[in-house]
Amino acid sequence: MKKDIHPENYRLVVFKDMSNDYMFLTRSCAATNDTIDYEGKEYPLIKTEISHKSHPFYTGKQNFVDTAGRIDKFKSRYARHIKK
Repeated sequence: MKKDIHPENYRLVVFKDMSNDYMFLTRSCAATNDTIDYEGKEYPLIKTEISHKSHPFYTGKQNFVDTAGRIDKFKSRYARHIKK
C-alpha cells in the first residue's frame, strides 16, 4: 500500500445493518460519534439501513420496511400533483 494516500481518520469501523443486526468490520473514514463492542474491542459504528443480507437483489425476497410511515407521508405530500 502506498504511504500518505489515505485520510488521517482512515480506521477500522463496524457497519451495522439495522434491519437485521448484521455487522461487519472494515476500514473507513466515515464520521460517527457512535461506538460498539465487536469481538471484544470497541470500534466506531456506522448504522446502515440495508446490506447484502437484507437487499432484495441478494436475498431474492421483496421486503417493504416502512419506518415512521414514510410511504404514507410521501403519498400525502405529493397527492396534489398526482392526477387520478
